[in-house]
Amino acid sequence: MNPKKIILDFYKSDALINPEVLKTFLHHDVILDWNSSTGFIQMNREGLLALASELSSSYVRSKVAISHIVREGNLISVRYSHSVKTLENPREDILLANFMVVWELKDDKLYRGFQMSQVI
Repeated sequence: MNPKKIILDFYKSDALINPEVLKTFLHHDVILDWNSSTGFIQMNREGLLALASELSSSYVRSKVAISHIVREGNLISVRYSHSVKTLENPREDILLANFMVVWELKDDKLYRGFQMSQVI
């Protein structure tokens, strides 16, 4: 499958707040190096699934607005904004942060990620 399409399908899905959907996109040996505004985090498959589970308890909807996407072989760079709707106020979109990530795909799955984020 086309690596760019895999990434677009990933960010258009509910994978960021639904661990069952997220499982379908993650390689078994996935690692994400994440430089956030609070520091560095390295997450494996279990950590990413736990994060999606945690987010699903607070948010009813997740929306990603991609502004840039560039492919070079099996590497995809994506710049996006992540918004959510809360359980308490499901009518209002709340911008969580802006992200820049480079994903390496292996076996048509997210394998290695390098991400930076800034909270709004």
